[in-house]
Amino acid sequence: MRVEVLGCSGGIGGRRRTSALRVDQDILLDCGTGVGDMSSEDLAGIRHVFLTHSHLDHVACLPMLLDTLFAELTREPLTVYATGACIEILQNHIFNWQIWPDFQTLPAPDSPVVRFQIMEPGESLSLRGRHIEMLPAVHTVPACGYRLQEAGGGAFAYSGDCTTNDGFWAALNASDTLDLLVVECAFGDGEMDLARRAGHYCPQLLVEDLAKLGHDPRICITHLKPGEEAKVFAQLRERAPERALVQLRGGEVFRI
Repeated sequence: MRVEVLGCSGGIGGRRRTSALRVDQDILLDCGTGVGDMSSEDLAGIRHVFLTHSHLDHVACLPMLLDTLFAELTREPLTVYATGACIEILQNHIFNWQIWPDFQTLPAPDSPVVRFQIMEPGESLSLRGRHIEMLPAVHTVPACGYRLQEAGGGAFAYSGDCTTNDGFWAALNASDTLDLLVVECAFGDGEMDLARRAGHYCPQLLVEDLAKLGHDPRICITHLKPGEEAKVFAQLRERAPERALVQLRGGEVFRI
């Protein structure tokens, strides 16, 4: 599998883009502002979007992606996978003809350009030889993560937005391999109370949860607070010097 980092920041400004990963040519994990930098040709190849939750920094480009690819998608619709609660939020608050057209009814209700498919943590599916499992996560809205593994190949996981919990780590431990983990750490330890209230990790909370992980993958840190990336990452390194930590940056490509 080829995993490209389109966006990995907790905000915008300069070269910062919000959460989106492209897997091979046809899959997006989240659909934040990083998707807007893709070429028209690359956008046209996307047919599957897996959302971790409904917050704007993770779905901002989904409405415009559907609009941009409308003609293409009349021939083969885009499938959006998410929890039932996340899909309901999108339907009620974005695709409601007030914020954005309801593309579930366009060009016609029986042939829409987007199809929403409900998944729940613990469920999995296969797409062209890639096994994709939804993982439990804890945030301020219903949320999930994902683990992807190619047949005969390596595996990686993505936390989405998450804070202290047992389920995500237990689900990772239930599988035999994990080569790469993309996990968030939004705030520094000086803002631990805010991190807890906002449903995010800070270095102390993340390191405490990493102790639950039975694998030893390369760990890529995403969703760092804009302007404090270096400080937060330094705190992580200090708390977990034995871990193979990487500060994620947009444009990076991993081969799994």
